[in-house]
Amino acid sequence: MSHSKFSRRSMLGGIAATLSVPSIIEAQEPISPAVEGPAIPERNTSFFQRRYWRDYFSNLRLGCILCDISGRAVHFWTSDETYRLYPSSVPMTDELTRRGRTHIARMKLNPSWTPTEHMRKEDPTLPTFMPPGPENPLGTHALYLTWPAYLIHGTHDTRKIGRQSSSGCIGLYNQHIKQLYDLTKIGTQVLIL
Repeated sequence: MSHSKFSRRSMLGGIAATLSVPSIIEAQEPISPAVEGPAIPERNTSFFQRRYWRDYFSNLRLGCILCDISGRAVHFWTSDETYRLYPSSVPMTDELTRRGRTHIARMKLNPSWTPTEHMRKEDPTLPTFMPPGPENPLGTHALYLTWPAYLIHGTHDTRKIGRQSSSGCIGLYNQHIKQLYDLTKIGTQVLIL
């Protein structure tokens, strides 16, 4: 009799597990970025999971940007719910990471770069100023947040994407930041988590 109950329980547990597997796979299945660009190494897409704007924002009035530090990805929604997903570089340490809500305060094509005092203290070989160009770490486009010295920007060093490699900013491939720049407006909501 007890053998029969054990078999029924096992069978019912097996059926329940089998029925739940497709939804688990669907929820955890990595997705590819919805943009064209360079071939993205597998390590850069391993954490990609589709996100939904309503989980993080109350409206899409000027669009929304979600920077997912642990997933190393930037999610973007326009006011008509167009969705984009981009692999990103993230800050090297938690001390360099600022989290919370902000918005796009300024946008710049071909930005110049001025390292912060902290960066120059850490690396005295850094220049005091760098004009736009292939050596500039801000790449071809920059989206400035309301927090001083925090940006979402491009990078010419594509090895940084998908890694903890920045001094606090969120970096994208240049072709991806161009797409995001073209879709974004001053005032676009940003959440870094």
